[in-house]
Amino acid sequence: MPQTETQGTEAHPRTRLRWWTELPLILLVYACYTAGRLLARGDVSTAVDNGLAILRVEKLFYLNAEHPLNRLFRTQAWIGIPADFWYASLHYVVTPVILVWLFRSRAVQYRAARTWLMTSTMIGLVGFTLLPTCPPRLLAAEHGFVDTMAQYSSWGWWGAEASAPRGMGGMTNQYAAMPSLHVGWALWCGVMLWRHGRTPLAKTAAVVYPLVTTIVVMGTANHYFLDAVAGAAVMGLGLLLAPVVTRRVDRIRDWREARAPLAPTASPAAQATIVSGGCQTSTGERIPRQREPRLDSGAEPGASPTDAGDGAPAAAR
Repeated sequence: MPQTETQGTEAHPRTRLRWWTELPLILLVYACYTAGRLLARGDVSTAVDNGLAILRVEKLFYLNAEHPLNRLFRTQAWIGIPADFWYASLHYVVTPVILVWLFRSRAVQYRAARTWLMTSTMIGLVGFTLLPTCPPRLLAAEHGFVDTMAQYSSWGWWGAEASAPRGMGGMTNQYAAMPSLHVGWALWCGVMLWRHGRTPLAKTAAVVYPLVTTIVVMGTANHYFLDAVAGAAVMGLGLLLAPVVTRRVDRIRDWREARAPLAPTASPAAQATIVSGGCQTSTGERIPRQREPRLDSGAEPGASPTDAGDGAPAAAR
């Protein structure tokens, strides 16, 4: 997997990031994504038409690998059941683990990586809204797909409605198939592991994880091949826009700081240097070489001590 370098993404963060500010931010973005995904429920007939259109394009270019993979998964339980667990869980486990790992050990790169992931996720939400798509498993049986999540539901916590836990199918939008963020997020994880992993195991996982995820989403009949391609494209677009988003956020922060009231400054009198340099003297005590003014017969009132002569004796105590 090639290393991806983007100008400006390796800059040091302007402010030190804290987990108690990062965690609410990530949760807020994910909550907005989930809510938007639910609100983006399009017409079912439109979603079915879009799904069939994708299938026709794939058949035209001989890209429809979904059929043989789905046949393999539904007839070979030793492949289909682990694939269902992979689809239902790793999407929500591996991505947060990579984020935490970057935050703890790659603080300089974390902000750019987090912004890339969030920007791509929001772009994916736009895709769900503009192009509701029926996944292969929800097409009519005549199209030859079987929902392996429903077939092997007795083995896991999911029911017959995608990977949602039993009884919670209403909390997911089953027609948000285009693009596949399962593939998009897995690609992001792969890039992070490839760029920042130090061991051969990390490099291997960087390639295997997104590749297997792409096979799984098609074999379980949850996505088309073009959904996976769109997921990768969304991540690419998010990578290009992430520096722009970062600069915009920095400008907003600068603007807010400029409008914030300045702290009151001390008066010049309070900042004046103390002549004695902090030394204290008792009443009547003189600093060495100090001379008091003395009124001689020839001296006028108000004359400075020097006017009385340098050798004039000091007054008795």
